[in-house]
Amino acid sequence: MNNYKVEKIDWDAPEEPVTEVVENLEELRDVLVNQNGKESLAARFRVLFTLKSIGESFTNDVARANTAIDYINQAFADNSELLKHEVAYVLGQTKNLHATKYLRDVLSDTDQQCMVRHEAAEALGALGDEDSLNLLTEFFKNDPLVEIRETCELAIERIKWQKEQQKQKEELESSLYSSIDPAPPLPIDNKHSVAELQKILNDQDVPLFKRYRAMFTLRDIGNDEACMALATGFADKSALFKHEIAYIFGQICNPVVVPDLIKVLNDESEAPMVRHEAAEALGDIDSSEVIPILKKHLTDKNTVVKESAIVALDMNEEYQVD
Repeated sequence: MNNYKVEKIDWDAPEEPVTEVVENLEELRDVLVNQNGKESLAARFRVLFTLKSIGESFTNDVARANTAIDYINQAFADNSELLKHEVAYVLGQTKNLHATKYLRDVLSDTDQQCMVRHEAAEALGALGDEDSLNLLTEFFKNDPLVEIRETCELAIERIKWQKEQQKQKEELESSLYSSIDPAPPLPIDNKHSVAELQKILNDQDVPLFKRYRAMFTLRDIGNDEACMALATGFADKSALFKHEIAYIFGQICNPVVVPDLIKVLNDESEAPMVRHEAAEALGDIDSSEVIPILKKHLTDKNTVVKESAIVALDMNEEYQVD
């Protein structure tokens, strides 16, 4: 079987860094927060990932990096749920602990949308922020939203796992993907077949963190068999679980899953956080079926899904949104 794994750090990162043209952080911030009211969503996403690259360069220039983080945080005041959730994701990928205070505030703000708060909790896990454990535990135990509780559970387990690595390091397969994920793949001394990984993935009696580890192990295998095993996870009851599978498909870019993603995107009874990730994933996959489907959702009733279709099409080389 062909292995479709390719290096995809950020589905919506600019092909050419904006910093080649704009060096002034304030100018980048003004585009991100749409200071003039005329910036396209796609342009704002490009600038977001440019600021991310600056924010993660804190070993070279900590003041400039932290200023970039401060400016990224300003976008949490925006109306776009899609943009704000991406802002939280980006902050978690910077490895810059200067972002933690902002992410804690977002997680604690129950007026923020669920998808944004979830991404903030996940980002705290990605940063490995032990100082956030008490807050994450509080929301894991008490938040009324299951998506937040599940995300906090994963973040807590990831932080604990990362701390444990300092004592006894697991041996992991090297991955083609540079993203900091909600869970690591399973260690290589526990060799599993794809069928065994699929069983772990879908076993409701297995701890969620281990199921995610099976999920990312299947991602790193990435062939047709592994992708079809991952697609069985779309039958899960958890919107969080399903949205992660859709995200992974956007990383793998294997066209074998296009029908599964289309089905998810077209299902209006599905949670928006799942449908929007399906739209983004379709935008990453080179398939003749993708563009007509995404165009159809430019007028989707759900704003997050509609905006995801807009950005996915704008980033697609074969189609440009006017």
